[in-house]
Amino acid sequence: MRATTIHAPFDMRVEDVPDPKIQQPTDAVLRVLRACICGSDLWAYRGEAAREKGQRIGHEFLGIVEETGSEVGGLKAGDLVVAPFMWSDGTCDYCTEGLTTSCVHGGFWGSVGHDGGQGEAVRVPHADGTLVKLPADAAGDDHLLTALLALSDVMGTGHHAALGAGAGKGKTVAVVGDGAVGLCGVLAARRLGAERIIALGRHEVRTDIAKRFGATDVVAERGEAAEAAIRELTGGQGCHSVIEAVGTEQSMRTAVNITRDGGAIGFVGVPHGSGTGLDLSVMFDRNIALRGGVAPVRTYIPELLPDVLDGRLDPSPVFDLTVGLDGVPDGYKAMDERTALKVLVKP
Repeated sequence: MRATTIHAPFDMRVEDVPDPKIQQPTDAVLRVLRACICGSDLWAYRGEAAREKGQRIGHEFLGIVEETGSEVGGLKAGDLVVAPFMWSDGTCDYCTEGLTTSCVHGGFWGSVGHDGGQGEAVRVPHADGTLVKLPADAAGDDHLLTALLALSDVMGTGHHAALGAGAGKGKTVAVVGDGAVGLCGVLAARRLGAERIIALGRHEVRTDIAKRFGATDVVAERGEAAEAAIRELTGGQGCHSVIEAVGTEQSMRTAVNITRDGGAIGFVGVPHGSGTGLDLSVMFDRNIALRGGVAPVRTYIPELLPDVLDGRLDPSPVFDLTVGLDGVPDGYKAMDERTALKVLVKP
């Protein structure tokens, strides 16, 4: 089969690799129908996250089960399923508590020795605990498949951030970051009933999506200018809830400075850079809570799935460029150059 591999910074290739096979009785083999490129994949692409030459990549995908191991009981060949961005056994203490990303037998797609989602097929460890079955008739609905794909990562991650920030009825929510996760954070805050949602972003195409998703205000400034603009919008008090979806020192500093006393920050931007942007004494004095981290999207998929199926929740607009498998290297280039927001892959 063919799959995407990374060989060096900016050197993505689509190559012939061995077909996946059942290795453990709890495995399944899945034929990929939809995959995508994540903003976090760009850290490897740019050389800012180490990868071995020829390592597989991609962690967001859905598809059709082709084969199952002898101990897989909840799935069968022909089932349409979505995979969260990490696999998990569904039975350990962390999984039963809902923190599937800390599963003692879990792992991340594209890690050394494992398949990545940007390919024709994937071996799925712990298939019963990992994969979520979708309605069979969704396979024939191109728009719905695209919306469902977002459940593999960005929609669940945006939801995680909104929950961490305490977004809800009557709340004013700010979203720092206009990437796919930040935009899904807008969508999640709206779903949770936020009264006002302020999107921080300076790219009109993206802020237009934010408005479509429920943003009531847009702030295009950055740094201190952004903080001043949000203080003005909120009568000098700041926001009850802030979603941080970037992961830089500057974005975290902005998040802290626009949070209302007694408010909360939900952080899901993968941290990178030299510092955190956090001043714990400021957070202590102002009673600001910080929650977030790696989103346990496997826990959230069953909750979010019904809303996607009936159209109440549609994250599909975050995908603004579609490529075939051979076009994946060009998709990385487009996202790196910010000519694409999020690239959909149809193997």
